[in-house]
Amino acid sequence: MHFTKMHGLGNDYLYVYGFPVDPEERSIKLSERHFGAGSDGMIYIMPSLKADFEMRIFNADGSEAMMCGNGIRCVGKYVYDKGYTKKKELDIDTKSGIKHLSLHTNAQNKVDLVTVDMGEREILDPALEAEGHTGTYVSMGNPHFVLFTEDAEAAPVDTLGPVLECAPQFPDRANIEFVQVVDEHTLRMRVWERGSGITMACGTGACASVAAAAAHHLVPMNERIEVKLDGGSLYISVSDSGAVEMTGPAAVVYEGETVE
Repeated sequence: MHFTKMHGLGNDYLYVYGFPVDPEERSIKLSERHFGAGSDGMIYIMPSLKADFEMRIFNADGSEAMMCGNGIRCVGKYVYDKGYTKKKELDIDTKSGIKHLSLHTNAQNKVDLVTVDMGEREILDPALEAEGHTGTYVSMGNPHFVLFTEDAEAAPVDTLGPVLECAPQFPDRANIEFVQVVDEHTLRMRVWERGSGITMACGTGACASVAAAAAHHLVPMNERIEVKLDGGSLYISVSDSGAVEMTGPAAVVYEGETVE
């Protein structure tokens, strides 16, 4: 099986055009950092009857994700750079609905930035308590629990993250974001991703963080907010209607073939 390792701000996946019979097992095996190719999971790209393409996302633990903001940007780069489409405006079918992509190319006509219409955010609970911690429960098509902190660098992502992910308030588990408000146009975010653990970046998490911050009047609506993640920055805006737009990079790491 041929795959392409790609990343959005260090949030790395193995991308395959087509769909295997055992995606869960393959994702567990190939995502392993020491005995596999090493990734946060695998993303499969296929033709779609409802959109230009369909994407299916499997985490490193084999569970299927509904949406991945960093992953969908890489899907846009994959299909354009490899010649599956010549369109720079694409619709991608995901488990959380169809998302619209605008591809930005460089002088070599390769995609380097992608803007994604992420759909509308939903504030499920602005002050939910879970395991003794109060945060904002947000849906971006997948569940997020956003905790505001004075120092994101010191946040207990590796210890509190897995506890909150599986808290009884989240029957489908949740992504956990630890967010520091740097100023009214800048957030610093670290993340524990559902099914993958600590990752360098989370696109939907960045969107959920800005949505939560805007709901608490910590950042303005209708303006681009920089979200600084471990792997770099994403730029997010939330409109008065709740529509969320994300812009960020997508990059190729290498091409590979499985040996068995």
